[in-house]
Amino acid sequence: MNIKEKKVNVLFVCLGNICRSPTADGVFQKYVEDAKLTHLINVDSAGTSGWHIGEPPDSRSVREAANRGYDLSYLRGRQVSKQDFEQFDYVLAMDEQNLLDLIALAPSNYSGHLGLFLDFSQQQDYSEVPDPYHGGKQGFTLVLDLIEDASNGLLKTILEKNS
Repeated sequence: MNIKEKKVNVLFVCLGNICRSPTADGVFQKYVEDAKLTHLINVDSAGTSGWHIGEPPDSRSVREAANRGYDLSYLRGRQVSKQDFEQFDYVLAMDEQNLLDLIALAPSNYSGHLGLFLDFSQQQDYSEVPDPYHGGKQGFTLVLDLIEDASNGLLKTILEKNS
């Protein structure tokens, strides 16, 4: 896989940056590592709220991800900022409300891809990654299933666009 030498920067965004977006960050980072593309693809995550700045991901997200071989332990919550639109080529929201918040924050001249993460998914049942915070274990499992599927599609898209 030959990809242009310009680094592609990907930002995943949810509300608190403790469940969905750090899970997407950790999963996609592993996909990038497995494809030996860490020198060409940078991955990060953030939340539209500032509630969990500096906090690690939710322990349920960490545990569920670890069960599938993903490490989220190094991640810490941060809030998305206007500067992110200068750095990131892909700003991907987990749900419609976060996408609306990002659209309101984005400068009018943002030329990257701003949209829903599950637009890259093959499955047709969900358009948004549901927030598992107030649910049980099955919610975190579903989040991982959706994120793995969309991560495959996103990596494929990046490789096709930058080959």
